[in-house]
Amino acid sequence: MQLLIDEARTFPARAAAHGVNLGPHTTSATPQAMFIACSDAHVVPALLTSSRPGDLYELRTYGGTLPRYAEHEPTSEARTIEHAVDVLCVTDVIVCGHSRCGAIDALHPDSEAAPFQVAAGQWHTLMQFDALSEYPCVQARLIDRTLRLHAWYYDIDAGTTVRYDPRASAFLPL
Repeated sequence: MQLLIDEARTFPARAAAHGVNLGPHTTSATPQAMFIACSDAHVVPALLTSSRPGDLYELRTYGGTLPRYAEHEPTSEARTIEHAVDVLCVTDVIVCGHSRCGAIDALHPDSEAAPFQVAAGQWHTLMQFDALSEYPCVQARLIDRTLRLHAWYYDIDAGTTVRYDPRASAFLPL
């Protein structure tokens, strides 16, 4: 814990050394994208995308799992999505799954084969992508073409990320 405390204390100096402005943001500043991912500590959206403070609006859940939209059963995930899409007006939403995911392993405990785990992880990512596309705020922005959805899959061991290409029905290099 002491290491975390020490790093938090020195963060302003490290940020300044890298040209990161920690000052107040203008009210017109908006994130470039929303990034929905697993809460696994190995997945760090800002590192994956070389983002700076304010670039990403993140939603992190166990397994990156999104609840299906239910009008009369609001969730914190739904409210977070609505805020990003309706208030912050992000233009892109990335749903990112990853390898060696404990949530996927919990769903398929008997399978240790790497190809199966990758396939299951990518399938799970696409299921969350589909759940996201059912949200009314997302549907409205997709219809008027002011929002783009992306499905990514991050390989923790290799440090590489692939994206889903619907035309190829496959995950391909970014």
